[in-house]
Amino acid sequence: MFEDENAQWGLVHALVLDGKGGARSIARTELDDLQLQAHESIWLHWDRSHPQTQNWLRDSSGLSDFSCDLLLEENTRPRLLPLPDNELLLFMRGVNLNPGAEPEDMVSLRIFGSAQRVISLRMRPLRATDELLGEFSLGEGPGNPAELILYLAQHLTLKVQDLISELSEIVDDEEDKIDADERYTPEHGAILQIRRRAAALRRFLAPQRDIFGQLTRTKLPWFSSDDADYWNELNNSLTRYLEELELTRERVGLVLESEDRRLNVRMSRIMYRFGVLTGIFLPITFLTGLLGINVGGVPLSNDPYGFAVICILMLVIGVGQWWFYRRLQWL
Repeated sequence: MFEDENAQWGLVHALVLDGKGGARSIARTELDDLQLQAHESIWLHWDRSHPQTQNWLRDSSGLSDFSCDLLLEENTRPRLLPLPDNELLLFMRGVNLNPGAEPEDMVSLRIFGSAQRVISLRMRPLRATDELLGEFSLGEGPGNPAELILYLAQHLTLKVQDLISELSEIVDDEEDKIDADERYTPEHGAILQIRRRAAALRRFLAPQRDIFGQLTRTKLPWFSSDDADYWNELNNSLTRYLEELELTRERVGLVLESEDRRLNVRMSRIMYRFGVLTGIFLPITFLTGLLGINVGGVPLSNDPYGFAVICILMLVIGVGQWWFYRRLQWL
């Protein structure tokens, strides 16, 4: 019921965290009169494209115009921006797993965080937030805003790992097929698509890795002492994924180079055979052309065995050339 009511206002869901891993859902109409206990915090997840979201953010959220402008701007890249009063803005990207979408067309997740409140905005659905709701239903979710932001980052990073592993497996299959069959020709369009996808992922993952590194050094009162270790682990994970992406791009280049080399070798072999055949038939062609001129004095022109003699002569020339090329190891 709350979800249907919230959807009318652009609010995807509103959850009050109990500090123990659980959460209760509230309706949009309860926000104005909501009183949080000392151990509670709230997570508001909004649809950025909804007009009511923009109205609430500017009129009722209590955020500055500067923060609202950043949260609502059209194009963003991953970044971290500290705010006064121990608050922060965090922009991250997640893999686009919506039906019919390209996974590397990453979805933006904009987050405002404070000691008792997290406001997040998205344009398209994110699998990471759905999984986090499932953890709340089991009582295994984050207990405070710092953990909530960390959980979101972890889920986004895990989805990246799955996509990078998929790209790596595709390259593995292509390499195995090339090694197993010399006549196998990989589809250049599909191979180049892998390189394009890897480049698109790297565009957002590199700055996101740097953000996680910044968060290991961020000292906010509502961050626990253990958070830095988790952010550092996410930083290391993204560093490893970026290395795998770079390796995947290099392997794609090697696959394309290998195919180009095989095509060049095949073409050279074909042209070599044509060259040898041309060399064999060149003197024979010269002989037939010479005897075919329409002037008097052509040898054997009146001899009944002339044609047979010329055929035998051309055969001898051909066999002689074959033997000569064999001696030169051209055949």
